[in-house]
Amino acid sequence: MDIQLLDGGMGQELTRRSSLPLTPLWSARMLLEEPELVEQLHLEFIEAGARIITLNSYAVTGPRLEGEGAGGSFPQMQEAAVCAALRARQRSGRGDVAIAGCLPPIVASYRAEVVPAYEVCLEEYRRIVAAQDAGVDIFLCETLTRAREVRAAVEAARESGKPVWCGITVDDNDGRLARSGQDLPELAGIAREAGADALLINCSKPEATTQALKALNGCALPLGAYANGFTSVEALEPGGTVAVLETRKDLGPACYATYALDWVAQGASIIGGCCEIGPVHIAELAEQLNRAGHRTMGPLQEVV
Repeated sequence: MDIQLLDGGMGQELTRRSSLPLTPLWSARMLLEEPELVEQLHLEFIEAGARIITLNSYAVTGPRLEGEGAGGSFPQMQEAAVCAALRARQRSGRGDVAIAGCLPPIVASYRAEVVPAYEVCLEEYRRIVAAQDAGVDIFLCETLTRAREVRAAVEAARESGKPVWCGITVDDNDGRLARSGQDLPELAGIAREAGADALLINCSKPEATTQALKALNGCALPLGAYANGFTSVEALEPGGTVAVLETRKDLGPACYATYALDWVAQGASIIGGCCEIGPVHIAELAEQLNRAGHRTMGPLQEVV
């Protein structure tokens, strides 16, 4: 089976490497102040085996920047995110590595109650797509929680004419539901109607991710999964910092790869990692996938 291999989480790994204090913008400040760290981490994920790297622009949305008094930095940060990924790909010497644009939650992760109205989401996502379009190969909508957010993100990305993958984050206690409480298969249908080319489960516990993929059995779209390594995300409030989140001690590279191989067995063909899943996890995952007879690749490679 051919597996399209994503990278892991950028934000948590970068905050550990950075000399900057934590802010609600996570690693976004590094785009302007420590861009070499962003570029290097992209490169490490490529060297680990990832064939799709995602822009480090997760926190670069209008509302989030404005909340930190940095609204005017949007163009520079988006450009810096694209440039860091392009430089990493060039340094790697691998022309088969795809760069994914990032369409994140507009206001805050995991909190469906703060998702703006559809029209507001659509306008903001169109702004992000326009800023990233020239430098990316696909668009990855990430950590989405509810119908209007899914529809707006996918529709805005679809206007680029490039492939669109839609990532939904699910309830850590019941993977059959998005974090909004909405039925996961129902959201999958909305993503497909809006024009998504693949549906992914992301930034949820591995156990809930497994449950979510079972709920999507029979989905008409290609499936993917990339889980996080947090014990819980309940403590993270809008405007908070990742200092309140705790890393699991039982999710080393070999353990994570075991979960991922189970997702492949369930039919997932796009695999990677989210927060707290670093280059060592992706390297182990790439090795185990290849050992199991799967070819790891990216969307820029032809399936032969």
